[in-house]
Amino acid sequence: MRNTFNLLVITSTLLSAAPLLAHHSTAMFDEKQTVTMTGTIKEFQYTNPHSWLIVDVTAADGTVSTWGFEAEGPTTLMRSGIRKSTLPIGSKITVTANPMKDGRPAAAMIEATLGDGTKINPRLGLVPR
Repeated sequence: MRNTFNLLVITSTLLSAAPLLAHHSTAMFDEKQTVTMTGTIKEFQYTNPHSWLIVDVTAADGTVSTWGFEAEGPTTLMRSGIRKSTLPIGSKITVTANPMKDGRPAAAMIEATLGDGTKINPRLGLVPR
């Protein structure tokens, strides 16, 4: 009886942990490639489990595409000195990131530079100009 109970507890613990481990996968991003985009901040979703920086990027021909850049969650960003107010709507920004493997306009942010020259690393924080 005791062995059955222990097996049940271990099995349920492992099964409940699996979705947590799967969540943090970066498999959708191509970590061997980087893209650098310059645009205007449309939105900063300062949310868990990951924040998203939404940027309107204007191409040379004048067409505008909207890109989403995944960053760390608010707790990690706060520890790094990055607040929601750090990335205000309408600000110019240049973002370097690992693009999605499937070609969709989204990427995992590596670093960004605001119009005033301030550099932002979503894991390390603000780097004054």
